[in-house]
Amino acid sequence: MSLDGRVALVTGSTSGIGLGIARALAGQGADVMINGFGDAAQIEQLRAGLAKEFGVRVVYCGADIGKPDEIAGMVAQAQRDLGSLDILVNNAGIQFTANVEDFPDEKWNAIIATNLSGVFHGMKAAIPGMKQKGWGRIINIASVHGLVASPQKVAYVAAKHGVVGMTKVAAIELANAGVTVNAICPGWVLTPLVQKQLDDRARQEGTDIEHEKRAFLTEKQPMAEFSTPEEIGALTVFLCSEGARTITGASLPIDGGWVAH
Repeated sequence: MSLDGRVALVTGSTSGIGLGIARALAGQGADVMINGFGDAAQIEQLRAGLAKEFGVRVVYCGADIGKPDEIAGMVAQAQRDLGSLDILVNNAGIQFTANVEDFPDEKWNAIIATNLSGVFHGMKAAIPGMKQKGWGRIINIASVHGLVASPQKVAYVAAKHGVVGMTKVAAIELANAGVTVNAICPGWVLTPLVQKQLDDRARQEGTDIEHEKRAFLTEKQPMAEFSTPEEIGALTVFLCSEGARTITGASLPIDGGWVAH
């Protein structure tokens, strides 16, 4: 599943799922543009480390995915600095929880701007170049919340359902252009942020990590196992491969059976 010679852009990739995806793509030989917020020195260390570890070109863009003009500029930078853009992974996302009647307007607007509109503007900017080349892969990181709902997540659930629908539209439009468009729908993923939550819960409750992990997972998932960023990355790599050339418009759960439950 070599991706030698391909160029990938992964939004929200300075940590967590996005970083796992960026590492997986680089591990198969793709040059990568990473994107996200954080300390400039730490991001540069991350960028240089990825380039050295995998022997590929890695560049960084700090575009705010809530701002359409910055997204367009990011895609243009990838094409300019790396020569092309073959793979777009729309991963960046933010979250806030509250009941519908208490949900702040500014939080709704911010989540829709980043989690939904950011995906649209990324695809809009990247598709012309992919069509011109006759090859492209767009992978939108949705969520199980693009398929089912949970309370207090009205903006996130609305945005992720929208991402699933948007993915289908783009897949239909590009079906004979050599470009596939799919959505990955993770359930619980063991990121550093989730690990910290488990550590805090175990400390507060006087239990251990395994107890808290099982209680946390089985509220939603039949399988009492987290997915990992590396596994999300592996699925992304497969969707970029020639073995997946006729998979398009799909929404693929990687969720320990959450949506089957």
